[in-house]
Amino acid sequence: MEQTAKANQTELSFVEFVAMMASMIALMALSTDAMLPALPEIGSELGIRQANDSQLILSYFFLGAALGQLFYGPVADSLGRKPMIYIGLVVFMGGSLLSMFTTSFPMMLASRLIQGLGAAGPRSVSLAIVRDRFSGRMMARVMSFIMTVFIMVPVLAPAIGQGILLFAGWRAIFGLFLALALIILVWFGLRQPETLTADNKIPFTFKRITNAFKEVFSSRIAFGFTLATGIFTGAFLGYLNSAQPVFQEQYGLGTWFPVIFALLSIASGVASFTNAQLVLRLGTRRLTSVSNGFLTLLSAGYFVYAMTAQGNPPFWTVMVYFALTLFVVGIMFGNLNSMAMEPLGHIAGVGSAVVGSVSSLISIPIGAIIGRMFDGTILPLVGGFAVMCFIAIFVMRWADAGEKEPQA
Repeated sequence: MEQTAKANQTELSFVEFVAMMASMIALMALSTDAMLPALPEIGSELGIRQANDSQLILSYFFLGAALGQLFYGPVADSLGRKPMIYIGLVVFMGGSLLSMFTTSFPMMLASRLIQGLGAAGPRSVSLAIVRDRFSGRMMARVMSFIMTVFIMVPVLAPAIGQGILLFAGWRAIFGLFLALALIILVWFGLRQPETLTADNKIPFTFKRITNAFKEVFSSRIAFGFTLATGIFTGAFLGYLNSAQPVFQEQYGLGTWFPVIFALLSIASGVASFTNAQLVLRLGTRRLTSVSNGFLTLLSAGYFVYAMTAQGNPPFWTVMVYFALTLFVVGIMFGNLNSMAMEPLGHIAGVGSAVVGSVSSLISIPIGAIIGRMFDGTILPLVGGFAVMCFIAIFVMRWADAGEKEPQA
């Protein structure tokens, strides 16, 4: 059996492997960003009470993904990678099918929760497959290629959603999710062998998860930077929740919204490449501290400027502000997560699941609150960034001033 698996693995080229892993990771991003242009129409058809309620369609998906991380990672270490990928994709397809035929807003939220639970499987376990196959510089090379593909999703997804919306209606967007998940499932099942060997399997126990929680919460560095990750991600989710009403409603961009969203998303992609160079010169902590300090001052200053314009500053200034903001976001995300994981190297798999889940559960209500505060002006969103970044400064200082643990 092992010889057959190895033979199949050699048949899977490097390019095909990267494309497959990137597709599974990108499925989660596509499931959020492609929805943005459709939120008003979905909310209108399903009878929401307030316009901002449609943002919950994103929040419930993120909630499902946050909870799912705690399941897939630890169980994948015990049963193997492929069964967890299968389960995740099937659950995701089930949620997509329910979303296609939903007749009420509560049913839509439930189906999006199921979708998120499913998407967490391929999103988290695919990274474990990469770790199984590669290490060191080769793993870094693989991840850089995967992230390059992943970065393109926010650029293209809203345009894809807008195109489907124009010709087939919002239910067809979920049909696309269903079709893509089915293609990935068949592709993965036929081409990718199991990468977790029998001698590397770890028996699943709830004690292993609870011990990981204890380690995260007892380590000032792990918990501090997990908290900072959640706070900062919450501000970004506030942007995702607010982007459609700000650009389409406040600034009246209509079908141009996907183009603007794509242009701004490129800033995060550029930051991901820039970060690899800057972190070698400045170090993780200094780079993160400087970046967050810059964004705090930028957001506070722009908030004051936006107030003088009654919350409706010139559009070109909005573009400049968000381009700079998303550039900093691209730098902060990877660095904060890596710092949270510093003391958890001995439990990297389950530790990563706990850090990811806890930070997500912190960020979701923050993002939802910022999004639901939209009042026809840009003030709640810019103010949300200013406040969250300001809080993150103190949280990161608290984490750094704690235990005498190795620093990046």
